[in-house]
Amino acid sequence: MNESNCTSPTVDAEAAQTYASWFKALADPTRIQLLHLLATTRRPMSVGEIVENSSVGQSTVSHHLKVLAGVRFVLAEKQGTSTQYEVNRACLRAFPDAVRTILGERDPWDPCDPRTS
Repeated sequence: MNESNCTSPTVDAEAAQTYASWFKALADPTRIQLLHLLATTRRPMSVGEIVENSSVGQSTVSHHLKVLAGVRFVLAEKQGTSTQYEVNRACLRAFPDAVRTILGERDPWDPCDPRTS
């Protein structure tokens, strides 16, 4: 089959920006490790707990969590004076769909956008 003759949905500028932000967020090994820690712990964790269970300092963890929260790969919930972080499994599960969309195999959709959840 000649893939160049296939008609498929186009990725508009907004979807392209969203997908690029996801790839950028995952382009750092420390962020991958933090996501893995949160995913395998299977419960919300404070920055202090994350620092105790990782090889990076508090300011670095906080920076990476901010980036991950910015693309909704982690969810942050205030509890008193602390913030608890947990992996957003629905958003991370959508990452392979983003790749399929880029390949033209499915329609663009952003499950990390609260407007489409």
